[in-house]
Amino acid sequence: MSTFGNRLYDFYTALRLETPLPRGIQAMNPYLNPETRACVRAFCDKYFADNNERVSVWGINPGRFGGGVTGLSFTDPVILREVCGINNPLGTKRELSAEYVWSVIAKMGGGERFFGDFFLTALCPLGFVQQKEKGEVNYNFYDDPALFQAVKPFMVNTMQQQIAMGLRRDVAFCLGTGKLQRSFEAINAEYGFFGRILPLEHPRFIMQYRRKELMQYQQKYVDVLGLALRQS
Repeated sequence: MSTFGNRLYDFYTALRLETPLPRGIQAMNPYLNPETRACVRAFCDKYFADNNERVSVWGINPGRFGGGVTGLSFTDPVILREVCGINNPLGTKRELSAEYVWSVIAKMGGGERFFGDFFLTALCPLGFVQQKEKGEVNYNFYDDPALFQAVKPFMVNTMQQQIAMGLRRDVAFCLGTGKLQRSFEAINAEYGFFGRILPLEHPRFIMQYRRKELMQYQQKYVDVLGLALRQS
């Protein structure tokens, strides 16, 4: 029987970005790694083995210590191992955004309950790195207009595919209140994917610049995400 998890696994493992990118920018595709695919399969089987209609929560694009390694949005290898119970050889690097998001998931009853209602993803499901003298750094699709235009057709197509897997169309969440929100709203105005887009402060922004107010932001997430379920 087809489940949300089966459709999601097929979507992830088929992802290919063949569009030429601006000089110095490279895409990350963790799904080419058999060890990552095994983790994604286990995650999909654990949390998405049903056909629930889910509310989508959209970030920017995967980072090189989180989804760029695990293939799972806002989930680093340590969380995958220690919280989800999915052993993996993907390293011990932590990601601030993943730590924050999973702290909210814990407050909402844990992974099984959270993922029964929500789906974490990104406007661009593959992340990017830029080559610097000291090595690679994360690069967001909206940091360069040329990159945005190059990958926009890929983004729109993958958004359509994810919606078709079983996402609610009345509301979606945007984890960012600046450039990401503007990009998301522009795409939504053009394609009419969702009735409403509700923004929340980006997890990394909270962890880097508002850590003293961490509990207040966690509660805001819990309240706003929960409101969407109560209004369904």
